[in-house]
Amino acid sequence: MADSKFFSRSEPFTIQQLADLVQAEISDPSKAGMIISDVAALDKAGESHISFLDNIKYKDMFTQTKAAACIVAPEYMDIAPSGTVLLMTPKPYKAYAHIAQAFYPATIEGSVSEKAIIGTDCDIGEGSVIAAGAVLQDGVKLGAGSFVDSGAVLGRNVEIGQGSRVGANAVLSHCIVGDHVNIYPGCCIGQDGFGFAPDPAGFVKVPQLGRVIIGNGVEIGSNTTIDRGAGPDTEIGDGTWIDNLVQIGHNVKIGRSCIIISQVGISGSSVIGDYAVIAGQAGIAGHLNVGMGARIGAQSGVMRDVPAGEEYIGSPAMPARQFMRQIAAMKGLIKKKN
Repeated sequence: MADSKFFSRSEPFTIQQLADLVQAEISDPSKAGMIISDVAALDKAGESHISFLDNIKYKDMFTQTKAAACIVAPEYMDIAPSGTVLLMTPKPYKAYAHIAQAFYPATIEGSVSEKAIIGTDCDIGEGSVIAAGAVLQDGVKLGAGSFVDSGAVLGRNVEIGQGSRVGANAVLSHCIVGDHVNIYPGCCIGQDGFGFAPDPAGFVKVPQLGRVIIGNGVEIGSNTTIDRGAGPDTEIGDGTWIDNLVQIGHNVKIGRSCIIISQVGISGSSVIGDYAVIAGQAGIAGHLNVGMGARIGAQSGVMRDVPAGEEYIGSPAMPARQFMRQIAAMKGLIKKKN
């Protein structure tokens, strides 16, 4: 249950309303009018709460829960505790996400603070909120219903779409951001890429003349950095989710609906295909192609192209089956030696 000091809960819902919201089947239709006041974890839920089961490792918690209702896959109906009404759906976690959003909608309250610093020729959309201490330099465009938190800096001529959020102390320059994008605190987007000409007399800076283009529905985690392009743009596709502490170099192109997990580094001019997944602490060398739907394992070092749909792991990264065979062979050698 969420702390009311930090989160505002909506009015209660009936089980029928929640079932309609997520198109779930109710195990006991006679309980459709039961009032649910909040969401809660299986082991914390009480007689007016709804919980969910999505991972079988929590089966014991499910069988002992005191929740009034629980979102589950149909195959777990037989082990449900007596008295708990079930909302049955093939995707319980997704259903829970929608129900939790209904109880705790992401509302924006406030207005343009008198303590914000706003330059000339800025276009601020209707219903936008700009917190005290935020800075919008000349020519910034901010879409309707967007939010800029304290300490954030939007550089000259930056464009932000509708319903987007820029977290505290984020710094944006040389970028165009789509609709419904969440940029978390401390992000740096649009700064110079790491481009220079090596020379014994001293490195020569190569001007970074591109931009960062971010699509719609993108999430960018705290303290992530995205360099602008050297000439071509750095691009982040629609629906891609980027975790905290990710480094994306200049000219990188990331496709739609990718998942990039914490501490990943992607070097300049690499291309990541649609729906790719890159696990934590993986590193992608420059000028590579990671194909559509490819998966890169945690802490992998990718030094060559990865074909579409393939799973690579290890350092240097290799196909997962090859990696597992090598591990098995090494274990066999160790046993023989002992």
